[in-house]
Amino acid sequence: MSSPPSAPAPDRPRPTSLLDLFVSFTVLALQGFGGVLAVVQREVVERKRWLTHEEFIEDWAVAQIMPGPNVVNLSIMLGARWFGPVGALTAMAGLLVLPLALVLLLAAFHARFAGHPAMAGALRGMAAVSAGLIAATGFKLSAALARNPIPLPWSIGLAAGAFVLLAWLRVPLVWVLPALGGLGCVLAWRRLRP
Repeated sequence: MSSPPSAPAPDRPRPTSLLDLFVSFTVLALQGFGGVLAVVQREVVERKRWLTHEEFIEDWAVAQIMPGPNVVNLSIMLGARWFGPVGALTAMAGLLVLPLALVLLLAAFHARFAGHPAMAGALRGMAAVSAGLIAATGFKLSAALARNPIPLPWSIGLAAGAFVLLAWLRVPLVWVLPALGGLGCVLAWRRLRP
């Protein structure tokens, strides 16, 4: 049986201080309009190299099944990994403080100009860009599927099943996640057991 992933080795890049952690997550949050998966992956894996692709995928999977926003969960996990509970709070504060202020300002702006056609067009354009960023990140991270303990056809089948159940049949996530997630866990466990 494979051992659980451990914290990064001391010689690997990591935040140098709580201030570095706070600023890094603030910068990350200010880049993530509409969908932050692409931004988080680029910053944490490619630019800062705090995590490998595999570690990012594992941590992101855990962040997705925890209650609350995925990226907030990930920030808490990463902050705690390097600086304990204070790091968890610092990373979360970096992710939320300045963006919250900006959202409040944008809400006031939107309330004033919501009926303007240019505002509706801008919002549609931002949604399209966000969808493209998420798709590009998915393709980039798909290389890690080759090292996944679940065979590729099964992984594709689970993803397709989730898409059909959620998007087409409108089955609530509360039913899909335990069913398909549980099946994925069983398949991985069967492949990893000695």
